[in-house]
Amino acid sequence: MNILVAEDDKMLSKMMCAILQEGGHISVPAYDSIQALMYAMRQPLDLVLLDINMPGGTGVGVLKKLKASSKTSFVPVVVISGSMDPDVPAQVLELGAAKFLSKPLDPEVLLKAVWEAVR
Repeated sequence: MNILVAEDDKMLSKMMCAILQEGGHISVPAYDSIQALMYAMRQPLDLVLLDINMPGGTGVGVLKKLKASSKTSFVPVVVISGSMDPDVPAQVLELGAAKFLSKPLDPEVLLKAVWEAVR
């Protein structure tokens, strides 16, 4: 699968990309919301892993734009956040996210969420 990893923490992004590549996936990092949107609009994707808090805009804003575009509305989005706000998971699921994962990430949970989101 071709997966966009939109995460501003470069160490975490590299870790997620490595986990995905070990799982047989192609992963591309984006370190801010503008970069994530630009890549998503230009490249065919099977999945987006999307952090909530990124430079250049929020992950919620990116999610709304992805779901509003005919180019990306069908692409599953797994939102990842370290937010302690109890409303965030329900909010992103209501906006069209396929799944919500809390940080810190467990590699097995990440890979399981990837497969569940694209089913």
